[in-house]
Amino acid sequence: MTDIFDTTIVCKTCKKEMQPALVERSGLELRAVECPECHDTVIHPADLNSFEHFNTLKGKTFSVKLRMVGNSHAISIPKEIVDFVHEMRQVEKDMDDMVKLCFEDFGRLSVRFGNFNNER
Repeated sequence: MTDIFDTTIVCKTCKKEMQPALVERSGLELRAVECPECHDTVIHPADLNSFEHFNTLKGKTFSVKLRMVGNSHAISIPKEIVDFVHEMRQVEKDMDDMVKLCFEDFGRLSVRFGNFNNER
């Protein structure tokens, strides 16, 4: 199947050919095309759908249990979050290699997936 962005897209305002671009929204890179003249931007429909899915998950609170595993405590990460991370990053690594846990503040833990180049 051919992707919609594999065709030439013309700006409806300027009638100029739009160029491929990446747009960042909430830390996600979305594929887009942008007009070099008026800078009108069209985001890829599949990426826009993924962004809306992200916003749905972002606003949701999950109740998880704290469990004892050996001498450590463990929480389970809901499947829909793990599936979303796999979908967006197309992760091929084991889960052990892609997760970092950070104790940010009293009562606040942060779990980071994937790219660790932007650590504080």
